Amino acid sequence: GLPYSMKQAGFPLGVLLLFGVAYITDYSIILLVKGGNLSGTSTYQELVKKTYGLIGYLILSTLQFLYPFIAMISYNIITGDTLTKVFQRIPGVGPNNILTDRHFIILFTTIIFTLPISLYHDVAKLGKVSLTSLILTIVILVIVMVRTVTFSPQVPKSENAWIFAKSNAVQAIGVMSFAFICHHNSFLIYGSLEEPTLKNWSRITHLSVSLAVVISVVFAACGYMTFAEYTEGDIFENYCRDDNLATFGRFCYGVTVILTFPLECFVTREVLANVFFHGNLSTVLHIIVTVIIVAVATAISLVYDCLGLVLELNGVLSATPLVFIIPTACYLRLSKDRWNHSDNIVSCLILAVGVLVMTVGFVLTMLHPQECSHGKEMFYCFPSNVS
Repeated sequence: GLPYSMKQAGFPLGVLLLFGVAYITDYSIILLVKGGNLSGTSTYQELVKKTYGLIGYLILSTLQFLYPFIAMISYNIITGDTLTKVFQRIPGVGPNNILTDRHFIILFTTIIFTLPISLYHDVAKLGKVSLTSLILTIVILVIVMVRTVTFSPQVPKSENAWIFAKSNAVQAIGVMSFAFICHHNSFLIYGSLEEPTLKNWSRITHLSVSLAVVISVVFAACGYMTFAEYTEGDIFENYCRDDNLATFGRFCYGVTVILTFPLECFVTREVLANVFFHGNLSTVLHIIVTVIIVAVATAISLVYDCLGLVLELNGVLSATPLVFIIPTACYLRLSKDRWNHSDNIVSCLILAVGVLVMTVGFVLTMLHPQECSHGKEMFYCFPSNVS
């Protein structure tokens, strides 16, 4: 979705916003753990409950559930989009083959892969899965870069492709927030460190976010430079079906989101366990809750298939408050420093930006929902149609 956010914001402004969102993400992840240390709490929910009471706790729990749950829906949509196009390239697999049916692919990958991995109890066991996902992300990035050089001449030039800023910049921040957010599982990861200290956490956060922003900027720039105004909410919808390199990219992309899905399931399950079961699930309840979460997310992704709108709404309604608003609001309430301390001033600015992005972004998304050309072959894939 990041090249699409460049289309929404205008390319130069989009790149600046991407760096801005990365900085705010880095700052607020560290602020979150600082708040945990100040309040003597070890989870996001405990922190907010101690700071803002039951109402704050319930609001956070709702957001913490919604963000990864909607992410799971979007991952299933991506799996259905990408893997069907991969299987179409297998000799003998025609358009009416079951392997080209997105519903079958989503159900198959859920039952065989995502549900079994989601049933793990310990998030640390997904370390190798995360490493595999990161390696595949680098492979996808290289493919998108190669296609920028080799495929962009085939795509017709569009007007206004390089203007500085566009009116949908706020919605673009929502998509970027969706891409960077990891606050909902930060305490899980902080607790899994061999030495959970603020110094170690800051070092790991800076390294992770820096790597993420480099990958994100290159990916967004290359994707947008290739397709400009024709960029879709899912960049792999832009490549032609007979493009074998893009097909390999789709395969890597599909595997990546299948491997990321269980991380989001861990968080949704933990939220439900904390709210309804005092943080403890028996083995039977663990299985039942996991199956229900995965089944409902899968059912929604079977009936809805427009990725861009899902990314925008999840960005402005869930990711923005979790990244911009709640960590800073908690820290400002707990901080013993003077009001003009740098952490307090930066927190106030981030909080104000978050409220603006959330309200304006939601209104704009509702007023101007994106058109979704899901599953269609783009016109420039038929050279005779390009004049």
